[in-house]
Amino acid sequence: MAKFVLAGRADCPYYAKVELLADYLQKNLPDFKIHKITQHPDVWEEWLKDVCEKNKWTHKNSPIIWRELLDRGGKGMLLGGYNEFLEHAQLYYGVTSSMTSELMHIVAKENLGTHMKKELEGKSLQGLSSPLQVWIASASAAASYSLIPLLASGEVFGMHTEISIVLFDYKQENHLTTVLLESQDLAAPILQSITICTKVENAFHQAHVVIILDDTTEKEVLTIEDCIRSKVPLCRLYGYLIEKNAHESVRVIVGGKTFVNLKTALLMRYAPRVAHNIIAVALGVEGQAKAVLARRLKTTPAEIKDVIIWGNISGNNYVDLRKTKVYRYESAIWGPPHYSRPVLKLIFDSEWVNKEFVATLENLSATGKQFGGILAAHSIATTLKYWYHGSPPGEIVSLGVLSKGQFGIPEGLVFSMPVKFENGSWVVLTDLEGIEISEPIMTRMTSDIIQEKLVAFGDVIYFEPYQSGNSDRIQDEEKDVALSANSEGKSMKR
Repeated sequence: MAKFVLAGRADCPYYAKVELLADYLQKNLPDFKIHKITQHPDVWEEWLKDVCEKNKWTHKNSPIIWRELLDRGGKGMLLGGYNEFLEHAQLYYGVTSSMTSELMHIVAKENLGTHMKKELEGKSLQGLSSPLQVWIASASAAASYSLIPLLASGEVFGMHTEISIVLFDYKQENHLTTVLLESQDLAAPILQSITICTKVENAFHQAHVVIILDDTTEKEVLTIEDCIRSKVPLCRLYGYLIEKNAHESVRVIVGGKTFVNLKTALLMRYAPRVAHNIIAVALGVEGQAKAVLARRLKTTPAEIKDVIIWGNISGNNYVDLRKTKVYRYESAIWGPPHYSRPVLKLIFDSEWVNKEFVATLENLSATGKQFGGILAAHSIATTLKYWYHGSPPGEIVSLGVLSKGQFGIPEGLVFSMPVKFENGSWVVLTDLEGIEISEPIMTRMTSDIIQEKLVAFGDVIYFEPYQSGNSDRIQDEEKDVALSANSEGKSMKR
C-alpha cells in the first residue's frame, strides 16, 4: 500500500485539480490513500523550501506530491508536481481529469476560504488552551532542579492553569539537556511542555513569567568590582530581550545569591516598559531568619510570621523583629490557633537578639547559604504564588521593589520592604506603626546599594563597604529597636 501526500498553495488551481483526481482514486481504489496539506499563499514558498531542504528534493512550484511507502519506512519518494501526478494516474490507473480551467479557479478559491477558516478556528482553540509561558534564565543553576517540580505541581499558578517551561542558558546546553530529561519524567498534569533554548535571539519569546537565577560562569572573577560590572552586560541583554520578545504583561522575578537588588535595578533600567512588573525575592533571608528563631524558641519556622527584611537582600540588610509573632507556642499562656505572641517578648535575652542572631544571619549571607537550591526555589515559588493568588490575609511579606520614598528610603533604589500581595500585584505596607528606621541603620543599608550602582556604571572605581565611624552606636541603635518592641504600648521614633 502507498500513501500519496498532496501539498500545495491554498489558492492554487493546479492543486485543486490534482486534489479532485486523488479523491476519485482514493474512493475507487482500496490501496490508494492520500493525505492533503495546504499552506497559506504568504507562507507557501518558505514552507516548500524547508520541506525540500529536509528531504534533499528540488521542486519550486505548487503543488508538490510525494509517495510514502507505508510498509518500508524511510523518507518519502518525490513524484513531482501537477503534470507528474496526471501522468502517474493515467499510466498506472488509466484515469485522467477533465476539470475545466474555470472550475479549477472556483475550487481553488473555495480551498483558500476553507483553509483560512481552519486557521482561525485553530488559533481560537489554541487561545482557549494556551499555556502560561514560564522562562527560567540561567536554568543550569542548581536551583532549577528544585524549582521545576514546584512550578509543575500546580501549587504556584493553580491546578487549572497549564504551563510550558522553557529552560534558557546560552552557555550550558549539555547541562540543560540533563535537566530537561529529568524534568520530563515528572509527568505533571499541568505541565504541557518543557523545552530548552540556547539561542539568545529567541529568549523569552511570548514569556508570561521570567525567572532570573544566578548566571553560571566559567571565568574567574578576581575582584568584587569585576563581579559587579559583569552584571551590567548580562542585565542589558536580558532587559533588551524581555522588551523585544516577552508578552506585554510579563512578570519578572529576580533571585540568586549575589547582587539581587543590583540585578533588579539594572533590569528595570534596560526593560523600562515592564519595570513595574520586576521584583526581587527576599523570602530566602526571611525564611532563614525564621529558622534561626524557631531553633531558639523550640518551635517550627512555619509558626513564625511577620519577619521584615529591610535593605539589600543579598548584602547589608536589617532583619526587623518588631512585628514578628509566633503561633501555637507552648508556654504558660495558650489560646486558639489564631492566637499569637510577640517573639521579642518570648526571647528575653536581648544580647542573643542583637549579637548571636545577627551574626548567624550575616555569616549565612556572606557564604550565600541562605540561597541554596531548595530554599532559593521555595522562595521563588512562594513569591510567585503570592503574586498570582495573594499573600495570606494580615501577613507581612518582604519583597525587593523600587522605592518611591516610603519609610525615608531614598527614591529610586531597589529595596526590600514590607508588602502584601493582592489582586495580582503588591502594596507596600506604609501604614504599619512603630517601624520607623533610625538614620544610622538606614545609612548602613543604603550605602552599599548606592555604591554597587556607582561601581556598575563606572562612576566609582573601587567598592568600599560601609564602615560606621562608631560601630557601638549602630549596635546600640539596633538594641534599642529590640528593646522598644518589648515595651508595652511604646514605639521609638527617631
